[in-house]
Amino acid sequence: MQEQPAIVPARDKQVGEGQDPSPWGWVEASVWTERMLTALEQGVKGGVWFSLIDKVYKPENLGSSWSKVAANQGSAGVDHVTVKRYEQHVEANLEHLARTLKSGTYRPKAIRRCYIPKPGGVEKRPLGIPTVGDRVVQGALRQVIEPIFERDFHEHSYGFRPGKGCKGALRRVQELLDRGYRYVVDADLKGYFDSIPHQRLLERIRTKVADGRVLKLIESFLRQGVMEGLEQWKPTSGAPQGAVLSPLLSNVYLDPLDHHMAQEGLEMVRYADDFVIFCQSREEAERAMAEVQRWIEQEGLSLHPEKTRIVHESQEGFDFLGYRFGQGRRGPRSKSLKKFKDSIRIATRRTQGISLQRVIFKLNRLIRGWFEYFKHSHRRVFPWLDGWIRMRLRSILRKHQGKKGRGRGSDNQRWPNSFFAGLGLFSMATAHGLACQSACAVNH
Repeated sequence: MQEQPAIVPARDKQVGEGQDPSPWGWVEASVWTERMLTALEQGVKGGVWFSLIDKVYKPENLGSSWSKVAANQGSAGVDHVTVKRYEQHVEANLEHLARTLKSGTYRPKAIRRCYIPKPGGVEKRPLGIPTVGDRVVQGALRQVIEPIFERDFHEHSYGFRPGKGCKGALRRVQELLDRGYRYVVDADLKGYFDSIPHQRLLERIRTKVADGRVLKLIESFLRQGVMEGLEQWKPTSGAPQGAVLSPLLSNVYLDPLDHHMAQEGLEMVRYADDFVIFCQSREEAERAMAEVQRWIEQEGLSLHPEKTRIVHESQEGFDFLGYRFGQGRRGPRSKSLKKFKDSIRIATRRTQGISLQRVIFKLNRLIRGWFEYFKHSHRRVFPWLDGWIRMRLRSILRKHQGKKGRGRGSDNQRWPNSFFAGLGLFSMATAHGLACQSACAVNH
């Protein structure tokens, strides 16, 4: 007989009332009351949670999920209902979701399969786009179950987790390199999101969630049809990229790998399906490679044979989360650089027919966003990129004067760097220098 959790009274304080519930400030307040968070931190009996479905279809939870779906916008699913159209009857739509979830008659529609290009290559990444209503339900479900799994996720998993992200992973990478971990197992999972074994994933979820209706709901999302063109098919594995629930499910499946590698004394940094293992010798790296290969194959996954390798940071170097690490330096990897330059080329076309001030206004948004992520690159990266951007702008000015060709030579004197600074062009070299000065002042 399943033990039921303690009943939470209707007047129980919600998260956000009174004392800050850190580190759980990110949880959905309409679901996770103070009493539930206390139970989460102290641990429930057997480590398994029951009676969760009523929290999924709770109107406040569905409303919160809808707000996030509306903010993210996104494309319509197979029913062609856009976010804007869904919003026109949002109260009735949410009531319908609550009613069908409560009665057990809710059934997700097929997802719409589309493909987007991978950065810097000819390969394309498959995306699965659920309907707006299904995205709302997935978001509500995630808000109920995510804290249950987040409690025990490994600290060095950084992808799609509250309070974590790329910058934390990159800081950890640099910390390990500074400590002398120069041998790196640079791993690549082959088609991970499309190959997660459904049954094994559900078994992992059952270790913490025992509500049969919630489990059935998760399974329905894993097995929902895929509409590709005019054909529809049923997946036998995977959690489609683009679905609200998929990032959490992907972390649930790989979390045992994080803990296993730590138990083996190996330093692994993982961001979703992208991970690197740091070692202090070639022998240790070979052991790590063999161990991860064994675990991956045992769990029904596979490593990409051409993209998984052992490297030495100061010799071959390696890429991780858009950065290139090598010879004690780091900077944007070639694909990241190409993508940035391509966006700059589009923004600085000579035939746009708009003022230079307007071009610079658009450019600054691109440059600032890119710099914010790559500002920890080696200082030499920024002056030449600044110079290349100014060359593009000088070419526009030549075009305005009826001249052909790129801006160079005497154009550098005609329109010096100070000219563009006066127009407000963001300089990455200047911003990097100021950031370094601020860091030095803090350290001293």
